[in-house]
Amino acid sequence: MSVRRLAEEAAQPQTFAFSSDNEAWAETLIRRYPEGRQQSAVIPLLMRAQDQDGWVTKAAIEHVADRLRMPMIRVLEVATFYTQFQLKPVGTRAHVQVCGTTPCMLRGSDELKRVCREKIHPEPLHPNASGTLSWEEVECLGACVNAPMVMIFKDTYEDLTGERLGEIIDEFEAGRGESVRKGPQIDRHLSVPVGGLTTLTSFRDEGDQSGNRVERTPAANDAPAQGAGAGGNVSAESQAARVDTHAAETDSSMKGPSPAAAAAADNRADDAASVDPSKGAKTPGAGREGGSKQGPTGQVERDAAEFGEAAGNSDGEPRSDGPLKTKGEAAEDRVVQDFKRVPGDAPPAASGAEDLGNRNASASGTFEGERRNTSDEAVNPAASTPSGAENRSQPKTDRDTKD
Repeated sequence: MSVRRLAEEAAQPQTFAFSSDNEAWAETLIRRYPEGRQQSAVIPLLMRAQDQDGWVTKAAIEHVADRLRMPMIRVLEVATFYTQFQLKPVGTRAHVQVCGTTPCMLRGSDELKRVCREKIHPEPLHPNASGTLSWEEVECLGACVNAPMVMIFKDTYEDLTGERLGEIIDEFEAGRGESVRKGPQIDRHLSVPVGGLTTLTSFRDEGDQSGNRVERTPAANDAPAQGAGAGGNVSAESQAARVDTHAAETDSSMKGPSPAAAAAADNRADDAASVDPSKGAKTPGAGREGGSKQGPTGQVERDAAEFGEAAGNSDGEPRSDGPLKTKGEAAEDRVVQDFKRVPGDAPPAASGAEDLGNRNASASGTFEGERRNTSDEAVNPAASTPSGAENRSQPKTDRDTKD
């Protein structure tokens, strides 16, 4: 990428100001941006300054920076980055940009550059002696199919030859640039093929009464040929890729069911597929089809087992002998009650719980709560008690237990 620098100080004007029309335009443009985002207008303001003076001057860069409250270096970075900004004086009547990329080069862009060197200046980006014309080589300008081409200010001139470009330059030099035809310079409409259309210029009928195929030019009111879906013959070749709209699946003239009827049908389908969870839940075998259970999930039975409704209890308290005892009760039956029990008392009967007190007493000669050695190998309690230890043979009180 080439280094782009501002023009010499001798060519720079001292001040810059927008014209009255451009000033009003700039005010309207800046107000379009949210508060604190006005710096986004830097590119359009620089472009309008170039349209006004023909190129971007140092004074214009400073003016835009002050207008948008930006450091000058930030605006200078934008102006030197984009090649659409001209940083040196160009021709006042025409600045010719010659496309030199591959399509235009293959179609004769070298001849166009030769004409520019002869008629304007041997070097690009140098105005002629009168300062009215200048030229440069640029990259693709977007009209490759009409190569070669040039752009003068904001208009393109395509399908050029060296001779035709010389005539255009002469017209601009004489101040008659507005009268030059824009776009293709040959008998071509926009980007259609040279000489006119070469395909889809006629239809082929299936044949006349004698069976011979005939060609005819389509009329403006011709209807597209229909295929077998409409009861006719095979579609014409020019219509072969089009959808047969007279088929039952794609015929736009066929009306579907009304929205009300369609909505009613959807509601009936939803009602048929829906299941009432409480309907038939207590009947034998209800909800056993398909491997899933519908209706109640057994909560009533669990409540009856836990709170005693099946036994006639109505106080809402859990049953003391039910199969669903809480984990806390089971733990208390196994450990806490044995710890509190007085030696010699019979352990309380607990349904489903093992008599840990008797098992431990027979194994070690003391209750589980009174043991200090957790090893089951020590059968002699005196052997597992340190000398001078406190005598733990006396029954424990509630105060000792809490400690």
